[in-house]
Amino acid sequence: MNSVIKGSCLCGKVSYLISQDLGDIVHCHCPTCRKAHGSAFSSVAVIADSNLTLVGAEQLKRFESSPGKHRHFCSNCGSQIYAKREGTDFVILRLGTVDDASLNENQGITRDRGYQEAKHIWVSQKACWYELNSNIEQHAEF
Repeated sequence: MNSVIKGSCLCGKVSYLISQDLGDIVHCHCPTCRKAHGSAFSSVAVIADSNLTLVGAEQLKRFESSPGKHRHFCSNCGSQIYAKREGTDFVILRLGTVDDASLNENQGITRDRGYQEAKHIWVSQKACWYELNSNIEQHAEF
């Protein structure tokens, strides 16, 4: 069952609607994600381009963090909204920007709705100060 999921940046100048369920959630521990988010890892989900509606897209700036991959962020507050690889028909949504209220309207993130932490990737490059205590799949690289 598809739901509408809402999200926004910290200052609210960029918001979005997603017209699909989130599906599997991946936690990336690569140095680029850690630096871009100022955190131990980035939690993401794949969203089809056709299922993402942006409001305030003119506020977005982008940065090519690796060849062919652009990170799109609010030019006012810096919140990273999504990443996009050239030649793909999907975005990599940064789940920290999802508005929890929209998930609560849809019974929250639960395994029975198909929202599930699927795996940790790039754990070979995880932050040295972070201890990974998880029973989900772990991959040394992508």
